[in-house]
Amino acid sequence: MAGNPMRQPGAGQTRRRGAALEEAILRAAVDELTESGYGGLTIDKVATRAGTNKNAIYRRWPNRLTLGIAAYRQLATTVPPPDTGNLRGDVLELLRQANRHWSSPLGAILRELLSAAGGTSELLAQLQEQSGDAAAAPWLIVLGRAVARGEASPEALHPRVATVAIVLLRNEFVMRGIPTAPDDVLVEIVDEVYLPLVRQRGMTPS
Repeated sequence: MAGNPMRQPGAGQTRRRGAALEEAILRAAVDELTESGYGGLTIDKVATRAGTNKNAIYRRWPNRLTLGIAAYRQLATTVPPPDTGNLRGDVLELLRQANRHWSSPLGAILRELLSAAGGTSELLAQLQEQSGDAAAAPWLIVLGRAVARGEASPEALHPRVATVAIVLLRNEFVMRGIPTAPDDVLVEIVDEVYLPLVRQRGMTPS
């Protein structure tokens, strides 16, 4: 009698398809990523761990980097923006949160992925909570609160202005290759770059 076409020969398990197979692949990729980092992530290892073949992975993720990014996004969590009562405190705490994350084992994976993504804007956007708009959201929130308190002009509410501090911190990790940023660097970014830029927005040229 012919075998059940929905079973893999010798596996004794129903062949997974669609969302179930994708979930198994992602779970395997997450396990490989946390155990070995992006440098140790391979399509072969993920396929073996997920109990599938490489073609099933490549149909969903065209290369190792896109699979790594998808796995990282399963691990990443979002934290509510701080509310210290003033713009300087909020921005400094946001930078400290980012610094702690990027200095952690999960952050080391993120740094590997950022380096591998290079200047590919689409992949960078996926790493930044799915889109540039989402990545800018907490910074626009704290800046919006500052505008409401009268600490900043409404003209300061621009995504590039709002996120300049986190971009500078990211450069410390990506360009300099540091394992963590000293707190005095965070303070310098806030006091010497971010706050002067925000205060300048909306000022009438003399």
